[in-house]
Amino acid sequence: MAVEFDGGVVIGADSRTTTGAYIANRVTDKLTKIHDNIYCCRSGSAADTQAIADVVSFQLEFHSIQMQQKPLVHTAANLFREMCYKYRDSLMAGIIVAGWDEHKGGQVFSVPLGGMIVRQGVALGGSGSTYMYAYVDATYKDNMTKEECYNFVSKGIALSMMRDGSSGGVIRLAAITKDGVERKTILGNELPRYYEG
Repeated sequence: MAVEFDGGVVIGADSRTTTGAYIANRVTDKLTKIHDNIYCCRSGSAADTQAIADVVSFQLEFHSIQMQQKPLVHTAANLFREMCYKYRDSLMAGIIVAGWDEHKGGQVFSVPLGGMIVRQGVALGGSGSTYMYAYVDATYKDNMTKEECYNFVSKGIALSMMRDGSSGGVIRLAAITKDGVERKTILGNELPRYYEG
């Protein structure tokens, strides 16, 4: 999940990687650094999304050297779109690209299965996103502060972790602004709860 605020973006994800019903890794970091101020959230096949993120990160670094400036978030999102579309029949990858650049500030792009690209104020992805849509519809508002976004994202991910068997572990969060990246982790015993037990 990722959301824009005035001055940057907040992204977040759970940490569970599954192989069918088997939990292969309970502390995966699904927030992947692509460049200094650009990250992506990965969902789908872990192997596919890791490979795509590595290729895009390499291409973006090369582009940055050629242009002699920091890359744009939109450029990174387009590289993901190009890869996901070109190999749409053989990859299972849903990507959320989020970051900050000096031209357009904080931006969130959704690159779902198949390789489409859409800029959104808030983007959801992965198997757990099904359980967040009503929450997002009811609570999302424009111009939230960074702290409101942290709270909004952590509650949404906690809701999906509560219902989705393929989501779980800890919540990893990051705020990306002109000042850089601020990372947070919410451990399992600190997760927001919506029931007694």
